[in-house]
Amino acid sequence: MGTVVGGLDKVEVRLKWDPSPLGESPRHLDIVAATYAADDPFGEPVYLVHYDSRSPDGTINVSRHSQTGQGFGFVEEMSLEFDRLSSAYARVVVGVVIHQEPDARTFADMSNAGTLIVKGYEELLTDDFSGVAHAAATTLAQFTRDDSGHE
Repeated sequence: MGTVVGGLDKVEVRLKWDPSPLGESPRHLDIVAATYAADDPFGEPVYLVHYDSRSPDGTINVSRHSQTGQGFGFVEEMSLEFDRLSSAYARVVVGVVIHQEPDARTFADMSNAGTLIVKGYEELLTDDFSGVAHAAATTLAQFTRDDSGHE
């Protein structure tokens, strides 16, 4: 959906969706980040971060997690601290996936779903997934370092 560059120190990726109607199985979305090595920025990710993990150095982690969408506003949040991320990493790709068990779903099946990426109080990206309505996963943003090492 977007590429963000330009001196980012810390960003937060937020996700929201409405819970399933009574009688339906829970709707469950997750934020996922993949970190790529500076010497192979388009190869295999060095590590993934999701609801049940964090980066080895603690610079990327999920601080809020929901399995149902219940709550007010954004119910899932991932923080990425680029100012602390090792220079051994040149690219971080952040996406969202919809759990497919017990029922296969797409973004069209979600109500009031949306994402917000912020740096402090500055909104970097907002989206309601309408552009990927028939998908079950999407890339939200990729963060890359330039030759000087800035994000």
